[in-house]
Amino acid sequence: MRRSQGFTLLEIMIVVAIIGILAAVAVPQYQNYVRQSRVTIATSVLSAMRVSMEQYFQDNRSYAGACAPGTVAPTPGPAPNATNPSFTFNCAPAPGLTTYNVIATGVGPMAGFIYTINEQNVRATLGTGPWGVTNAACWVQQKGGNC
Repeated sequence: MRRSQGFTLLEIMIVVAIIGILAAVAVPQYQNYVRQSRVTIATSVLSAMRVSMEQYFQDNRSYAGACAPGTVAPTPGPAPNATNPSFTFNCAPAPGLTTYNVIATGVGPMAGFIYTINEQNVRATLGTGPWGVTNAACWVQQKGGNC
């Protein structure tokens, strides 16, 4: 008698179970990695915005009028764009003579994340996002709350 070639149903079920377990571990890790990269982009834009605001202050001796189109320090945009599709940026309230506050608010899969920076270079994480961590003294950039 010849034995037929192929896989048994049990062997195929074991392979499917192993693939399912690997996917259950890999997918959340991948999603966390994508979130971290999006947060890094947003905080980089906020840092660049701070430099632009300081340049505006050096030119005008005031922050008033900054964050407007056509200035040295325009906001990256009130809506997501190709540079950063996951955050909106705005200055709220409007910059004063000696103060400003730039806010990055997460949209879409980044909803809940809120990062700010002000004239004193205070970087704060106000929104918890899926990580569930806020910090008034730094930008939380990882799931564990690390800054």
